[in-house]
Amino acid sequence: MKQWILPLGLALLAGCSDSNTLDIPPAPAPDPDPPAPAPSAVFEVRSINLTTGQPLSPIAVMAHGDDIRPFTIGEPASEGLELLAEGGDNSGLLDEIDSRAELSGEGPIGPGASETLTLELDSDDISATRLSVITMLVNTNDVITGLNGMDVSAMAVGDTRVINAVAYDSGTEANTEAAGTIPGPADGGEGFNAVRDDVADQVTMHGGVVTADDGLSTSVLNQTHRFDNPVARFVVTRTQ
Repeated sequence: MKQWILPLGLALLAGCSDSNTLDIPPAPAPDPDPPAPAPSAVFEVRSINLTTGQPLSPIAVMAHGDDIRPFTIGEPASEGLELLAEGGDNSGLLDEIDSRAELSGEGPIGPGASETLTLELDSDDISATRLSVITMLVNTNDVITGLNGMDVSAMAVGDTRVINAVAYDSGTEANTEAAGTIPGPADGGEGFNAVRDDVADQVTMHGGVVTADDGLSTSVLNQTHRFDNPVARFVVTRTQ
C-alpha cells in the first residue's frame, strides 16, 4: 500500500478552512483625546470710547497679582508703558507685566465705539487678583487711560462692575501736538520716540489738549480732538 506524503505547505493548507479570510481580531480603537480643560474663571471686558475725536489704541488686558500696577502716579512710566503711550503699541507692556492671563484688542476703537474681550484664567482661585486695561488716546502725544490694577478678587460669577476712566499723561513726551509727533489720524506722525523730552518724566493726571483752535498755532489738533473726563468706560463681568 502506497503512502502519499504531502509537502508541509500543502498539509497546512489542507487543514485550513475554505474561507478566504483569516480570523484575526480587529485592532482596538485608539483612545479619544481627552477634552481640553475648561477655564476656571472667565471675565468679559467691554471697553467703550467716550470721546468724540480720539480713537483708542488696541486694548491691553491683563490679570495679575495685587503687587503689580502698570503705572503709578508720580513715578516714571516703564518702557513698555512709554511704547504704548506714545505709539499705541501694547506689546511691550504685555511682555513686561507678569500676568496670569493677558490679551490684546483686535484694533483701534473709534469714538463712540466699543469692543468686548474675554479673558480666561486657568484657576478659579482669583484671590489677590487684579485686572488692568490700558490704552492710548492716539490723537495725543502720550495720553493713556484704563484700569490700573482693579481688584477683582471678590467678584462672584454674574457680578458686574462699571468704571469710568480718566486720562493720564505718561510724562514721556512733551505735549507739543506738533506735526510728526502724533501717531493718530489727525497727524500720522512717528508716535514712539525713545528720547524722553517731557520735563516731568512721571505719570500725572492729564488736563486735556490745547489745540490750534485754542491758540496753539503749531498744533495739528483742532476742537474735534478735545476731550473731557471720563474718556472711557469699562464694563467688567465675571461670567464663569
